[in-house]
Amino acid sequence: MSCHLSVVSPIYRGEKMVSELVRRNVKALTTITDDYEIILVNDASPDNSWTSIEAECQKNPRVKGLNLSRNFGQHYAITAGLSYASGEWIVVMDCDLQDRPEEIPNLYAKAQEGYDIVLARRINKQFGFFKRLSSSLFHYLFDKLSGSKTDDSVANFGIYNKQVIFEFNKVPEYARSFQSIISYLGFQVTAINVEHAERAEGKSSYDLSRLLKLSFDVIISNSNKPLRVAVGLGFIMSFISFLLALYNIIAKWIGIIQVDGFTSTIFSIWFVGGILLLMMGVLGLYIGKIFDQVKGRQLFIVRDKINFD
Repeated sequence: MSCHLSVVSPIYRGEKMVSELVRRNVKALTTITDDYEIILVNDASPDNSWTSIEAECQKNPRVKGLNLSRNFGQHYAITAGLSYASGEWIVVMDCDLQDRPEEIPNLYAKAQEGYDIVLARRINKQFGFFKRLSSSLFHYLFDKLSGSKTDDSVANFGIYNKQVIFEFNKVPEYARSFQSIISYLGFQVTAINVEHAERAEGKSSYDLSRLLKLSFDVIISNSNKPLRVAVGLGFIMSFISFLLALYNIIAKWIGIIQVDGFTSTIFSIWFVGGILLLMMGVLGLYIGKIFDQVKGRQLFIVRDKINFD
């Protein structure tokens, strides 16, 4: 059964935030329509997030719960929620309340001007130094390696027309990034400024290793420029090797080299070996992603559902 407005929120370590998240969402959504649903996707959180979701689902039948069989990751949890969303308009937001539910009416109002996608542009981002630095570095590298232009003030929070989400759900990529797929789809998009709140509880689950993995996934899935960089490095390596060979010939003639070939041999071994390992690593990343894709495994597995017909 369809509804007018859906909210999809992936839940991880959100046990203490679920109740407040639902309360504020209900308050915001009912200013727009009573025909809504709130889909909370538990990404196998190690705390009691699923218990909290169950409690909210019992209080309000418009709150719906999905419990994934294991931890698939934020973007897969979003995909799971979107595959069950039935709204004419779908809001995607995190569970930590840094994305303020009170902004949903503003996003919705802007969408009624004829836009398919309205993104939330965060002003005065309430992140720590490491998170801001890693985000800026990621966007810089992604822009350089993909040839596109991204906005590091925009994340997943936004409102999306059902046609956008229909097309999103048809994308079978295993290495998923919600925003990069949305950008690929096109459609009429705009952004509005929103307030960015402090995290309601705990700290972000995105540590350095998770951020690096996401960065590699997004860059490799959306650009083949690293391969072209590897080819360029190969040409540079060949040119430097030619110069070294020329130097050795000249140095031999004028008597500079005392131990024939020692310095150039050692340097060449380390230099060429490092470049080859780098290029093999880049190729290995792409081959690994191809391997993951051709296996054709599920993007997510739902273990439990609540309040779905």
